[in-house]
Amino acid sequence: MRMTGLAFMNFRNSFKNCLSLVASLAFTIVIFLNFQNLIYSDALIQLGEKNKRNMDTVIQVISIVLVCFMFFFIWYSTNVFLTRRKKEIGIYIFMGLTNQRIGKMYMIETALIGLSALGFGIFFGIVTTGLFQMILLSLSELAVEISFRPVFTPVLVTALAYLAIYVIFVIKGYVDIVRSSVLSMLTGARQNEYVRQSRALLFLRALAGVAVLASGFYLAVKKGGPEVLENAVGAVVLVILGVYLLFGGLLPLVFQWVAGNKRFLYRRERCLWVNNMIFRMKKNYRTWAMVCVLVLCSVTALATGFAARMRYENMEKFEKVYTFQLLSDQSDLDERARKLIEESTQIAYSSFLPITTLSESQIRTTTRYTGYALTSYSALRELAREAHLDFDLTEPGAQEYIKVSNVILFSLYTDVTAETAEIEGKVFRQTQRTQAPYLGYLQQRHITLFVLGDQEYEKMRSIGKQLYIYNYSIADPNAFVSAREALGELVAQTDDYYVGRVSVDPLSDGERNWVKVLYSLCVFMFMVFILASASIMFMKLYNDSFEERERYLIMEKMGFDAGALGRSIGKELAVAYALPLLVMGVASYFSVHALQMVMSADLGMIHLVSVLVVVTVFLVCYGLSVMVYRRNAGV
Repeated sequence: MRMTGLAFMNFRNSFKNCLSLVASLAFTIVIFLNFQNLIYSDALIQLGEKNKRNMDTVIQVISIVLVCFMFFFIWYSTNVFLTRRKKEIGIYIFMGLTNQRIGKMYMIETALIGLSALGFGIFFGIVTTGLFQMILLSLSELAVEISFRPVFTPVLVTALAYLAIYVIFVIKGYVDIVRSSVLSMLTGARQNEYVRQSRALLFLRALAGVAVLASGFYLAVKKGGPEVLENAVGAVVLVILGVYLLFGGLLPLVFQWVAGNKRFLYRRERCLWVNNMIFRMKKNYRTWAMVCVLVLCSVTALATGFAARMRYENMEKFEKVYTFQLLSDQSDLDERARKLIEESTQIAYSSFLPITTLSESQIRTTTRYTGYALTSYSALRELAREAHLDFDLTEPGAQEYIKVSNVILFSLYTDVTAETAEIEGKVFRQTQRTQAPYLGYLQQRHITLFVLGDQEYEKMRSIGKQLYIYNYSIADPNAFVSAREALGELVAQTDDYYVGRVSVDPLSDGERNWVKVLYSLCVFMFMVFILASASIMFMKLYNDSFEERERYLIMEKMGFDAGALGRSIGKELAVAYALPLLVMGVASYFSVHALQMVMSADLGMIHLVSVLVVVTVFLVCYGLSVMVYRRNAGV
């Protein structure tokens, strides 16, 4: 029989056993295809050019993450498949086939699996495209017409990305077979993967893992200025490396100690499952490290999504604190403006603030802003009282200031004392920063306000131009148009004086709908990473169950109680699922805390809920794994 025919026959006969592998690979293709389809479809164009451009950037970044995930997932999947086939391949060698011919047969068989997964993934990806967009835009609370028309370009991009990665590992499998010996093939399914290192080396490795993890956690929560972005990148790299070193050093060390403690080992079936985990420790700790990083990514993704959503809502409310704002060099404009507005509707509240504007040549700041102005502490406190806004600021001292800044999606400046401002040669230090919407739209888009102490302001007010800000919020949003037209007449009639007007429709949609979509994408990525990590654990344990079948059958023949063997399996799998969750629980606290700093959002409850969701998914997967493991192992 030709190699092609033999490979096809093997593929057909073992397709049921390979179904989990095909389904897992197809799942990654479906996810990647749906994200690519968002870029090339018309769904996001309806949100506007700016929103579309921002979302394309976000999706491209997510696509890079998904490609990396696809790379490691295919690597793991093909390794699992090759390990399961090694014993069969060793038998082929005894039958007279060369390693090269067997390698070619393996390549054909693996290619059939890969093409099957690609076919299923493309098919279900196209079928679920409309559903994916509906769920995504529904979570985003956006009314957008969805097109179910398939687009060829995302299919092509997905197929090329998947095949490029898959071919690499097909060739790698071929090389592994060619270089393998008959003995390694025959014992491939039950090779001892005990970590053969001295306790001293394992201790040093574990210590290095703890130190690297601690360094990553420190960088994640360290406050600072522009270096915060570099710290974040460094934290990601160090946490991933630290998790790998921790699992590769501390766990083998702990299990070696457990194996040496006979009083502990020979109780409650511990001898059975502890030695089994030690036997394949290399495979165990690498899988646990990968799963730990994935669930950490899932929790961080959900926290990012909710933080972005909170910031979006704050930004929208920020700009709509006032319906109308007048910026003028006249100090007596309030009565005229009120009269015109009250012809259309009542004024819910209003406020007034005198400011001193500065040119860019008069001020130097650590970070560049748009529009600079000074005001006094007492004047801002009075504005907060008039506008019914919270005011918990303390008056700055000499050469100190409070920065009243806009609300942005995230800020790299997490240390408020890191910023300084040089005004007319005099250096001021920032002591506090507030994002309370004291100036509404003007503060969000046009003015960065520096609040000085009353005495300090009196000294500095003469260096710039004196202007006055009048703020009004109307009681009836439906009267916005008529009130705006009335104020338009006021602006047109002030030829000898400067008057600028800002109008914000209380009923208008925001210009940042892309943040809503970002929130939905983060929720979706949260679920993707959870399912991916759970499927990796399930796939590993599913494969292990076949390898353990002969061992459990022998133990049953030796008189071991089936109940004891079942309890041993339950405890082994419980430890396998619990260890990544334990490390993730600690690491996720620091990643979420870092997000809280840069996005100024309270994410404590979101963190708790996301961890509970991960635990729930893993508990369900654990229950299924125990049932499947016992069935496949014959217990």
